[in-house]
Amino acid sequence: MITPTAALKDTEGTRARMGGLEKSACKSVEKQENHENGPRWSWARNQTGNPRLNRKCQFQKGNMKRHPLLLIAACSMLFIFTATATVHYVGLNCTNPVPPYTNWTTAATNIQDAVDAATNGDLVLVTNGVYATGGRMWFDSGTNRVILTNTITLQSVNGPAVTFIVGSQVAGTGYAVRCVGMGNNAVLSGFTLTNGEAGSGNYPDGGGVASIDGPGTVTNCVLIGNSATNNAGGGAYRVTLINCQIIGNYASDGGGTCACTLVNCTLVSNTATSGGGVYGGVFGTCLLTNCTIVRNAASSSGGGVNGGGKGVMNNCVIYCNTAPSGSNYTGINMNYCCTTPLPTSGMGNFTNAPLFLNPTNGDFHLQSNSPCINSGNNAYVTTTTDLDGNPRIVGGTVDMGCYEYQTPASIISYAWLQQYGLPTDGSVDFADLDGNGMNVYQDWIAGLNPTNAASVLALQAPAATNTTGITVTWQSVSGITYFLQSSTNLSASPAFTTIQSNLVGQAGTTSYTDTKATNGGPYFYRVGVPNRRGMCRVVVLVYCLKGSSPES
Repeated sequence: MITPTAALKDTEGTRARMGGLEKSACKSVEKQENHENGPRWSWARNQTGNPRLNRKCQFQKGNMKRHPLLLIAACSMLFIFTATATVHYVGLNCTNPVPPYTNWTTAATNIQDAVDAATNGDLVLVTNGVYATGGRMWFDSGTNRVILTNTITLQSVNGPAVTFIVGSQVAGTGYAVRCVGMGNNAVLSGFTLTNGEAGSGNYPDGGGVASIDGPGTVTNCVLIGNSATNNAGGGAYRVTLINCQIIGNYASDGGGTCACTLVNCTLVSNTATSGGGVYGGVFGTCLLTNCTIVRNAASSSGGGVNGGGKGVMNNCVIYCNTAPSGSNYTGINMNYCCTTPLPTSGMGNFTNAPLFLNPTNGDFHLQSNSPCINSGNNAYVTTTTDLDGNPRIVGGTVDMGCYEYQTPASIISYAWLQQYGLPTDGSVDFADLDGNGMNVYQDWIAGLNPTNAASVLALQAPAATNTTGITVTWQSVSGITYFLQSSTNLSASPAFTTIQSNLVGQAGTTSYTDTKATNGGPYFYRVGVPNRRGMCRVVVLVYCLKGSSPES
């Protein structure tokens, strides 16, 4: 069996056996130095090998040393259940276990016993300990240390640093044990899952945790040193993972996860033939939001992620992964991600080094000058906290990756400011550097060049016809999304109404025809760009009387 410490040491050995590729890939990042408002309207007239984990390490109780990659913080646990739900208790050292285990005095000593006593909606609370005995099969899916087939919540009292579910890695025999099998919308929260093996049979996937009977959700867990030797998802298979750490797992496809949804997760030092960190493809879609995927390796393709043509990544950092083909990624769509090479599709991506705080020692928080700060898109955010439990959005716009930088000086994307050689200390956020009437913040929202006075959001003279309406044209930027509003009476409240949103800008100019503007007018128009906080910013106005020239 494998302790977290042993698994991490073996993972480091695996990386060494990969020929030092990870070290060289991260070299440029690790040498980086560590450096340290309200709405506004703008009016205008016309504006290598097949690596494996060592299966022979023995699990030693009482030898759970902290490792820099295991960034587990002790925190209070939030228990959410209905008033009619029953709470069942598990304590490894209880001397008087009595079903249905409804208090600590009669707590079960085996997690599965308490789970079996629970019904839909119940909560099973587990106190500190190493839970490495017992097992339950589900058809021929192999043995599971714990299996959740009811809609229940299985939660530790004090978190993953002190609560372990330990499987058994004896691949190819009847003694392989997955840590947890789950389904029916069950929830697993606050455990370290380690030493699990998916085994064989019709469901040989997910060594740490696998969905075997409907969807399941895993939160605040560490999945380390698990494997799916013969198939997919060494750490996890077909589950939703929120605020989890997936470290040092192995599989044929998807060393870390396969066909999973991940939010605010780290995937570090996982290995596979394809998709060292993440795999999708024939197994299902992979969806990742605000995740950090680093130092994973594949002996074939997709060192970080191999989506297999099925998947999307938003607000993620995918860096320092290795593979002969697609070292960081292949076969997946990306938006607002930090990776290299630059994706050929998607929006908001860049290749700048992410500038982690201390990558050599496994600290993947962002430095104070990281380009990932304020560079995500709030539309993709689904949680209020990051992996540390800190506020997910600080400074107005979400960061890329699983950790939110908590004291940004500017409210603008650091990557965008650095692109134009501007400071990230907030000193120029509301300055009009090029004298065109738009400040730097507005230029950022509109996708303009803040150092070029000719780079503006400007309406051109509308073209009116007698039958089709009025065609409004404006100076635009490729990929920026615009909205168009109109009015026939500026004294009305509200004066303007939106006639079209989600207008994707083209390079040069973009046009839209108001087919309802077919009488004598007058008509007023304004075009704008919604910012990533969901509020309307940067608007320009033109007045058009049907049949005459535009006026301001």
